[in-house]
Amino acid sequence: MPDPAAPDPAPLDAHLGYWLRLVSNAVSESFAAGLAERGVSVAEWVALRLLFDAPSPPSRLAARMALTRGAVTKIADRLAARGLVARAADPGDGRGQVLALTGAGRALVPELARIADANDAAFFAALPEAEQAALRRLLAGIADRRGLAAPPVG
Repeated sequence: MPDPAAPDPAPLDAHLGYWLRLVSNAVSESFAAGLAERGVSVAEWVALRLLFDAPSPPSRLAARMALTRGAVTKIADRLAARGLVARAADPGDGRGQVLALTGAGRALVPELARIADANDAAFFAALPEAEQAALRRLLAGIADRRGLAAPPVG
């Protein structure tokens, strides 16, 4: 039986997490829909964007994405089947592989980045640039203090 002297629980919207999740879900769903129009998932986008910076062994890509190597292999298989990623022997480890973007993959990344930019603008343009910068700084600070480094993939 509930304790009649206990205070009522706070309403859902009294929690910062509620507001973060509400906005995050909307931003994420909109971004995923924009990527889906190009036939790319969020996890594939993250892999493509990371490979845009430098080729990577699947194990390193898995660590950077906080996914299993098996999950990254499936992502790489889908991207390779579409001609966006190629596998090559790792020159530093004859038994290993390196994933790299193909020309088509390299050309696609800036197009997908424009979808990300437009999605951010659609959601955050209502905030002045100073408030956007403050929000980014606050969220990055929380992520840093909690050791959250892997990009969200789903």
